[in-house]
Amino acid sequence: MNSSYPVIKKVLDSKRINREEALELAFSASIHDLGQAAHDVRTRLYGDKAFFVYNQHLNFTNICANACRFCAFSKKNGQEGAFTMSIAQVEDAVRSRITEPIDEIHVVGGLNPELEYGYYLDMLKAVRRLRPDAGIKAFTAVEIAFLADKYGYSVEKILADFAGAGLDALPGGGAEVFSPELRQKLCPEKVSAQRWLDIHETAHKMSIPTNCTLLFGHVETWEDRIDHLLALRELQDRTGGFLCFIPLAYQPGHNDLKATGPDGIDFFKMTAVSRIVLDNIPHIKAYWAFSGIKAAQLGLWFGADDFDGTIVEEKIGHAAGADTPKGLTIERLKACIKAAGFDPGQRDSFFQRPLRLRIS
Repeated sequence: MNSSYPVIKKVLDSKRINREEALELAFSASIHDLGQAAHDVRTRLYGDKAFFVYNQHLNFTNICANACRFCAFSKKNGQEGAFTMSIAQVEDAVRSRITEPIDEIHVVGGLNPELEYGYYLDMLKAVRRLRPDAGIKAFTAVEIAFLADKYGYSVEKILADFAGAGLDALPGGGAEVFSPELRQKLCPEKVSAQRWLDIHETAHKMSIPTNCTLLFGHVETWEDRIDHLLALRELQDRTGGFLCFIPLAYQPGHNDLKATGPDGIDFFKMTAVSRIVLDNIPHIKAYWAFSGIKAAQLGLWFGADDFDGTIVEEKIGHAAGADTPKGLTIERLKACIKAAGFDPGQRDSFFQRPLRLRIS
């Protein structure tokens, strides 16, 4: 399959492909032709620029009412290793890196039934007070739905309250894979795919941008993956609110799901197909914390344009056995991007350049 092949030619001509054509690429295209087509798309958009963000992750609790089969992060209250950060501890975590020029705080946690609604507002206000210039990307759609159900609040009220306390954007977690049959097998307690999509649509209509994800490399099929991507593309057509798509490589360690995770070819193919199918979502992330640094570097040649950031310290993937570093220095992050053959471009949560030049 090469540029003379109809589907590849359609991609190179900047034309949208349909479900059947996406599956044809996934099943029939060589990894080289697929990668070249996806790289041509990302080059058309961004040249040789590869984005990164100076960010900090805060996982404030691992106590969770759900029991997702693929999760090694969650604990039950009282279980060994369970934790919940107090607001003072959240403040200490932010202060511990206060001398660093951080542009984004990424906040997610488990569904802890012991936490009051005010805790979330106080946490946002504390982070905003300590980091007035950083973007706050916090709480997945699953967390928003949990609070809506617990307190009987509308999604609109919760998002408005959170935005008033400092929230800037929602992360893309909790999407997993949209197939109803697989969700029943993998995460039956979690919100439905439609509710996940509805919450993101509500956020978009309230001018709150979001990311989106797909967890792949477990028990899903390519048909499941393509249907998931098309659902995201359809929502983006209506709202334009997704900033970035992150294909999350399943981490097979320390959980009940008997699957091995994607190999390198599958990771690169998934990245490339995502760039081609999601023609209306601006950015595709090669998430080094899940894929590994070397795979993420090569992912930049298969359609990805974002390398994520410094993180310190990622806990969710590492609880499932990810053997990547828990964070990178800004110098190493930029060196990884340069070594892959790309020009590092610092961004903020909205994929814009930070207001002030932070790093030479």
